[in-house]
Amino acid sequence: MRRFTRTIRAAGAAGRHAAATCAAAALAVVLASAGAVAFVPSKSGDRVRVTPDQEHQIVVERVETRDFRVRKLAIGKVGYDQDATTVVSSPFSGRVVRLIARLGERVAPGAPLAELDSVEVLPPQNDHVAAVGTLAKARTQLDLARVAETRARGLYEQKAGALKDWQQAQAALVAAENDARAAETALEATRQRLRIIGRDDDQIAELEARGITSRSVVIRAPIAGTVTARKVAVGQHVRGELSEPLYAISDLSTMWLEAQVPEADLAAVRVGDTIEVKVSALPGRTFRARVAVIGSLSDAVTHRVVVRAVLPNPDGALKAEMFAAVTIETSEGRAAPAVPVRSVIREGSRDVVWVETEPMVFQRRDVTLGMEQDGRFEIRAGLGAGDRVVTIGAIFIENEWQQ
Repeated sequence: MRRFTRTIRAAGAAGRHAAATCAAAALAVVLASAGAVAFVPSKSGDRVRVTPDQEHQIVVERVETRDFRVRKLAIGKVGYDQDATTVVSSPFSGRVVRLIARLGERVAPGAPLAELDSVEVLPPQNDHVAAVGTLAKARTQLDLARVAETRARGLYEQKAGALKDWQQAQAALVAAENDARAAETALEATRQRLRIIGRDDDQIAELEARGITSRSVVIRAPIAGTVTARKVAVGQHVRGELSEPLYAISDLSTMWLEAQVPEADLAAVRVGDTIEVKVSALPGRTFRARVAVIGSLSDAVTHRVVVRAVLPNPDGALKAEMFAAVTIETSEGRAAPAVPVRSVIREGSRDVVWVETEPMVFQRRDVTLGMEQDGRFEIRAGLGAGDRVVTIGAIFIENEWQQ
C-alpha cells in the first residue's frame, strides 16, 4: 500500500514538472513572438552569457583613444567688426539740406550719403576757375613766344636779323613753356581739391566750361558696407573739424564676438584657441572662429576679461547686440580612452559598462568618467584602448543581471 502511494506521488511530481516545462516553453514562444529580449540564460557573479539568438541584438564597439580638450564656458555678445567699420564726418561747416542714405541701407564706395549747403566749398571752386584762366593765358603767351622765336630764327638765318634778337626770343619761349607747365600743375592741384569736396570729373569739367560755382557739397561713403548709424537730420548745422560723425558704415560680412571670460578660466585660454558660438535667435546653428585678442583689463565688478574673435557672417544672419553662449576649446588637453555616452550605466555615484571578455560573455565593470565631448565620455580608469564595450543592449543586460 505504501509503495503504491509513493508511486502515485512520484507520478504527480513528474506531471507537475512536465507541466512547468511546457509552461516555460510556451512563455518563451510568446516572448519570442512579441519581440521581447530574454537575456541571460546563465549568469555568474558580474558576468552574463547570452545565446547566439540574443547576440545579434547587441552591438559591441572597440574602445579607442581620443583627444579630450578642456573647454571653458562664457557668455558674450555680437557686435560690429570695428576693423571693418568707419565713421563719416563733414570736412566743411554747413547746413544739411538732404539726407540720401537711409539707416540699414547697403552702399558702395563713393555713394552719396548727405548733401550740405556750405560757403566753404566756394574758395576751391574760385581757385579752380582762376587756375583755368591762368592756364589759358599761359598757353596764349606760349603760342606767341613760339611764333616770335620762329620769326627771329628765320631772320637770323637769312642774315636779316641779329643773333641777340634770336637769343632773346629763345629765352622768352623757355619762360613761356615754364609758365605753362606751372599753370597746368596749379590747375591739377585745384582739381584735386575739388575732388576732396565731392566734385566728380563731370562736375569739374562743367565748372571749367561754364565757370559757375555752387555752394552744394555731397558727403560720400569711403567704403562699401551697410549704414549702421546716422546722427544727423535735415536742417542741422554741422561744423567741419569739430563736427560729430554723421554716419557709420560697417562691412557686415564679419562680426566681432566679445566673450566675458572669468578670471579663473583665463589662464587656460590662448590666442588661436577654437571658439564655438551659439545665439538664441538662430537655434541649431553653430558659428566657429578662433580667439583673436585677449583683453588686458578685468572688469572690477564682474571680474571677467573680454576675449574677442572674428565671426564669419556671409549671409548676414548675425546681428549686433545678439546674446551668445560661448564655448572655448582650449589648447590644454589629454588623450584618453573614450566610449559612447549610451554605453555607460549611471547608478548614483557609480558608473558601469559591460565589457565583452569572450564571445557571448560580458562582464560588468566600474569606470571613472572624465569629460563628455561630442557624444563620448572620457574614461580615466576602468577601461583601456582595445577593450570591447557594449554600446547597444547594455541596459537590457544590466536589467537581467539585477534579477
